Amino acid sequence: MSQFGDSHASRRTFLKRSSQAAAATAMAALVVPRVHAAESGTIQVALVGCGGRGTGAADNALSVPNAPTKLVAMADVFERKLNGSFENLKNRWGGKPDKFGVTDGTKFLGFDGYRKAMDCLKPGDVVILATPPAFRWVHFKYAIEKGLNVFMEKPVTVDGPTTKRMIELAAEADKKNLKCGVGLMVRHCRGRQELKERVDKGEIGEIIALRAYRMGGGGGMTGRKPANISETLFQIQRFHSFLWASGGVYSDYYIHQIDECSWIKGAWPIKAAALGGRHYRGNNVDQNFDTYSVEYTYPDGTKLFYYGRQMPGCHDEFASYAHGTKGTAIISTSAHAPGRVRTFKGQNFAKEDMIWAFPQPEQSPYQLEWNDLIEAIVQNKPYNEVKRGAEASMVTSMGRMAAHTGQIITFEQMLNCPHEMAPGVDKLSDDGPAPLAADGEGRYPVPQPGILKDREY
Repeated sequence: MSQFGDSHASRRTFLKRSSQAAAATAMAALVVPRVHAAESGTIQVALVGCGGRGTGAADNALSVPNAPTKLVAMADVFERKLNGSFENLKNRWGGKPDKFGVTDGTKFLGFDGYRKAMDCLKPGDVVILATPPAFRWVHFKYAIEKGLNVFMEKPVTVDGPTTKRMIELAAEADKKNLKCGVGLMVRHCRGRQELKERVDKGEIGEIIALRAYRMGGGGGMTGRKPANISETLFQIQRFHSFLWASGGVYSDYYIHQIDECSWIKGAWPIKAAALGGRHYRGNNVDQNFDTYSVEYTYPDGTKLFYYGRQMPGCHDEFASYAHGTKGTAIISTSAHAPGRVRTFKGQNFAKEDMIWAFPQPEQSPYQLEWNDLIEAIVQNKPYNEVKRGAEASMVTSMGRMAAHTGQIITFEQMLNCPHEMAPGVDKLSDDGPAPLAADGEGRYPVPQPGILKDREY
């Protein structure tokens, strides 16, 4: 299965991380205790989901300074993705047999490929879960059974039932002392970490509002299914277009900024009210809206105003801000990295009013999250980000559902909403029924605010 992400961004990020790996912060020399990793002393890695994000995560895993990580297995449901990722990683690491050990015999294609890839590992090794999030709980469950440490991409859930399931699985992972990272890499950005400390100490006063923007081209659009692919594989291939697979562009694109703003605030929102609509879908048959405007409310009444737009030719912005009683903070400047975080006196972000700025250039948070995970494995530190990742995913879904239903959705309502987007996802097959059916014209159900009030399709 493939985690495409923003395809152009994924390719840029992979190349950028490859060139920056040598510049990552040097960790102390790591000697892997036999009890904490595979018996050989090598931390073997398997990649499940070979799209751009999964390929980048595998590169980061192999780039951790002084760590004996080795990629030994890969799996996907699309042969093109599997082979493309294999060639990319082989070109980068193939000359280092201590880092790259994938062979034709450890490349697995199909819906059961995740099991075969994990079966190549020993307890204490690491599996990367980078498929569409609908499959996250299925693969995480098997990883726990195998005693594997896990890195999983965000989002990790798309609805209430899977959120509860992932939180329960996180507790099971804790019982086995497994280390689990979630790809909300912004929390590993050293600049944002210092910003968080400064905000908590009152540098900009009490936070009174936050706002965030992700406005760009027409993400998540898709036309009708071609004849040469099954319905199930089509929906997985175009997973950004289908709510069951990814939560749509809202969940997959917007989660980072909703998470980073809530982290800086120090709380999760308790309710969301939203507007959204479809304007330029044209002949596209996906389930996304073109615009989202969401008001999140935190327990103390503070608001986060989130604006998402996927329309080419419009004003673009990709940034997050915090407003306090004494000043302001830039949480994200443009995209996720570098953050270029800064604090200011007053509300105008004036250069002459700047209090502090994190030194440039920054280290890649995509690499830092892997450095932190491997350090936890080697040093046997408690490390499990799954519960927080599930909550961040659910809070994101809360805003999406508010827009798609036209209702105010609370944290508790989202968590306890019984509607599961893809209840049979663990039983999908190439030629079996898909989680979503198209009508006679090849169109799929779309959100209907005010009409469908308790579900999104």
